Amino acid sequence: MPVSFDTDVLISGAGAAGLTLAIDLARRGVSFRLIEQNTQPFSGSRGKGIQPRTMEIFEDLGFVDRVAAAGGPYPPLCQYRPDGTHKVSLLTEAEVFPTPAEPYAAPLMLPQFAAEAVMRERLAELGHHPRFGTRLTGFEQDAHGVTARMGGETGEHMIRARFLVGTDGGRSFVRHALAIDFPGKALGVRAIVADVRLEGLDRSVWHRFQLGSPAIQVMICPLAGTDLFQVQAPVALEGEIDLSSAGLTALIGARTGRGDISVRSVSWSSVYAMNARLADRYRVGRIFIAGDAAHVHPPTGGQGLNTSVQDAYNLGWKLASVLAGAPEALLDSYEAERRPIASNMLHLSTRLLGEAKQGTMRRDREARQLDLGYRGSSLRAPGSVCGRVQAGDRAPDAPCRGQAGQRTRLFTVFQGAHWTLLGYQPHDRPSAIAGVRIVTVGAGHELVDEDGDIAEAYGIEPGQWVLVRPDGYIAGIFPSDGLGPQLSRYLAHVLPSCPADTLEGS
Repeated sequence: MPVSFDTDVLISGAGAAGLTLAIDLARRGVSFRLIEQNTQPFSGSRGKGIQPRTMEIFEDLGFVDRVAAAGGPYPPLCQYRPDGTHKVSLLTEAEVFPTPAEPYAAPLMLPQFAAEAVMRERLAELGHHPRFGTRLTGFEQDAHGVTARMGGETGEHMIRARFLVGTDGGRSFVRHALAIDFPGKALGVRAIVADVRLEGLDRSVWHRFQLGSPAIQVMICPLAGTDLFQVQAPVALEGEIDLSSAGLTALIGARTGRGDISVRSVSWSSVYAMNARLADRYRVGRIFIAGDAAHVHPPTGGQGLNTSVQDAYNLGWKLASVLAGAPEALLDSYEAERRPIASNMLHLSTRLLGEAKQGTMRRDREARQLDLGYRGSSLRAPGSVCGRVQAGDRAPDAPCRGQAGQRTRLFTVFQGAHWTLLGYQPHDRPSAIAGVRIVTVGAGHELVDEDGDIAEAYGIEPGQWVLVRPDGYIAGIFPSDGLGPQLSRYLAHVLPSCPADTLEGS
């Protein structure tokens, strides 16, 4: 007896993770509903850093230039000592520049509310919108799907979906309802964050007062793309905090010793206790959690929004493939790949918090997330050869030229919902494979490695083939000998269907 569904995927929570997943599913033609319990979009900055790896994802999803236009670079950090002296330094460990393999070098500053507004616009272009004021109130699952109860202005109603994804924040209803443990620790720090309009400070630097006295420091950062400043400061672990314009003006005055800084208005504010917690599981049957529902941490290092986006980017193509007929075991790789990344991110954020207390706020390469990968993943193709990159690594970009004469880049070739099979100076070309774009490089081939950037980035030999996943990670590197059978065996686990005879004779 056929089972009826209202949608393929129900996404609960329309923050950065939920929006990323929705955009990815929309471009793949997967039906979904994106609901959000709040009646309006989030209006605060909270996270404000977009790391280079996330910029690469935004390029693939079609809105990186819009994000860059809305934000701007991080300003230098100006740290004021109690004796009135100050020092100005870069936030990164050194000035960084784009390279052929890494087109985005430094983090972009863009307040969370502005980033999510760009994402909603992209989702609207794809024909979809979040349903605000709609709360997930309960759900049950069976072998075929999930029956969810939702409440809103029109009352409660039921929806039947094949999968449910909870991207509903640190207090996740989905995580609680699944009784997923969320172990970790409180970090003994309580802080305020507020978006304000103020007078008395210029917008050319990120101001940090009370260098060397972490308990009474205050940081005031101009938010790129806006006329706002973000105020951050530790506060007492207990007690009420006055977050009015007058209250914040008084706090700033007390901590800076200056009477010329005046908060004129407060557009958003929050008081929060810092924690580092990681969910024991990311999946229970046909239900998943992603983003802050799966991990919370201190804001140091600008990791949270980025890790959340990358959770959803990892899950989206796997859901789409399984919904189209790929083996459901593919979904097991989501938790296996993403949970270790979050664990390392928690350690990084906590370490950076400790360093920040001592006066250091430098962000090294680790924070930019370009070196994250899945070398230990079950999706790493057996028998892969190693070049400068390995199976599980991020696939580098490289400028090149099309045979017709136009300039292009590997990221342009990779962009979209497909897998990519990249052949370097091959003798033969395999037969077409549904869902896989086959591209060859070399004299007389589709792409010309005019300046040697592909060879430099990948370090592969003539005749070798690189299989790139839809999320831009290398699945495997294969020699020409036996390519067809190797691809057939591998792709049978990740594609909806891969008949063996389509790969023979390659």
